[in-house]
Amino acid sequence: MDVSRAKINEACRVAEEFTKLYYETVDRKRHLIPRLYLDTGLLSWNGNGVTGNQNILKFMIDLPTTDHSITTLDAQPILDSAVNGQLSFIIQVSGSVRYQDKPSKTFQQNFVVTAQGDKWKIVSDCFRLQEPLNK
Repeated sequence: MDVSRAKINEACRVAEEFTKLYYETVDRKRHLIPRLYLDTGLLSWNGNGVTGNQNILKFMIDLPTTDHSITTLDAQPILDSAVNGQLSFIIQVSGSVRYQDKPSKTFQQNFVVTAQGDKWKIVSDCFRLQEPLNK
């Protein structure tokens, strides 16, 4: 197996493990969310930008309770030099989310995660609800 195939396989494995942990944390243990982001992590949530893991916590604590369901998941490695020479991946997720007792909505989310010792930390997180275009 060549190096690039090995990195793609690792990216997919990490994506599965990471997204399971991420959505469990957001849905059931939101107070632990800062552990998943770099101290300088960036969140773009439906056009609202938040920087820093503690500010991200404050933002997310104010969101209604959620229940996420993943439909698709994909990942790919980033060139080693792109994030301070650390092993890093782009993870793309789509699915549905239910806020409290409201109907489910579809969402798209993209993460850039980087290895920090034996943990994965979010460098950048872009979440977007998928609303139909009015024609």
